[in-house]
Formats: sequence, C-alpha cells, structure tokens
Amino acid sequence: MGGKYRITGDKYPRMRPHRRRGRLAVVVVGCGAVLGVAGWGTLQLIDVFTGGGGAATAAGASCSRNTAGTNATNRTKAGPAPSASAAVSGSASAAGGGAGAVPRPAQITVNVFNATTRSGLAKTTADELKKRGFRIGEVGNAAKQYDKKVTGAGLLLGPASSLNTSLPVLATQLTTAERRTDAARTGPAVDLIIGNGFKALTSQADATRALTALTAPRPTATTKKGC
Repeated sequence: MGGKYRITGDKYPRMRPHRRRGRLAVVVVGCGAVLGVAGWGTLQLIDVFTGGGGAATAAGASCSRNTAGTNATNRTKAGPAPSASAAVSGSASAAGGGAGAVPRPAQITVNVFNATTRSGLAKTTADELKKRGFRIGEVGNAAKQYDKKVTGAGLLLGPASSLNTSLPVLATQLTTAERRTDAARTGPAVDLIIGNGFKALTSQADATRALTALTAPRPTATTKKGC
C-alpha cells in the first residue's frame, strides 16, 4: 500500500453477504414447523389409542346393555290375556270416538243366526260372544235366502258403514268367516250367520291377539342417537 492508504477506525468491510443469514432463519423456522406438526400428530395418535378408543368402547357397551335390557323386558312372560272388550278400550279412547274409529265390542250389536241343520248353535254362539263383551240382538234361524246355503264357517253381514268398523272387530272372533255389506241395510247392527263349516269361534286368546293387533296404533320409525 506504500502508506498511501491507511485503515482507520474499528470497522472493516464485511466479507459475506447478508442473504446467507436470511436463509439460516428460514431453515430454523421450517424445522420448527415440522417438529410442531409431528408433535401434534403424535398426540392425536395417543388420543386415538388411549382416551378416544376407551370412550367409543364404553359407548358401545352402554348401547349393548340397553339393547339387552329391552330384549329381556320383551321376553318377560305375559300375564293372562285380557277380554276382547278391555283389549280395544284403550285404543278406542285414544281415537277419541271420532268417525272411522274402531269400536269396542260393547258398542257392537250382533244378531246371531243359524243356517245349518244343527240345532242350538245360534244360542251357544251368542252366549259366547256375550261373554267376550259383545251386545247381542236377535238370535234364531237364518232367513230363507241364507238357510242351508252358507257353506263356509260363517257369514258376517252388515251395512256399508260397518266395512272398516264393526265387521273387522267381529271377524276377530271368527277369522274364517266371509264378510259382506248390504247398502240397503239400516241400523248399525251386524249379523253372524253360522254356516255348515262352523265348528267353533276362534279361541279367546287368539281373538284377543287379533283384536289387539287391529286396534294398536302403528309405530313410527325413529332413530336412536348414540347407538
């Protein structure tokens, strides 16, 4: 330098560019982000294999216990079958007695006629229907147009209004009987005309079950949350 140039002070030119320090900072931040994501993922896996799995297992066990309890209740032995009148009374009350509601046996008047050559069938059948809660009207031999002309177990005959009310209820007591309506008939009474194929009324237990099914409200599909 020959003394022509002199370096004074405590500062000197930097030999490295500033941008390398910037790159170092970016690398450090990137490494920190990667470590953070890895740690978060590890915590999630631990939760799945410990806490989360235990909660799901507990919920499944609870649902299983509830289902088992319901099935056990349904398997409980039923008591004696109620009478036909009692079986339908609750549903008739729920319907409010409005138009089209299924009537109770006590609200139905039944005329019992014998169209066979066997004597006494009309009276014994009428007595049994009375025990089952029905009101009894006329009892005797069938009219000429039906006498010895009903080949099946019986014929249930009523006015047009009885098609979906009284006749289905009476049919639970003799399930094999034919049903007919007569638009010319007046009054709410229905007829049970005993035919040649008649042996006996449907057993009271079976009749009560059929009557309960007829009057029971239809269940609606529901989704139970949590199971």
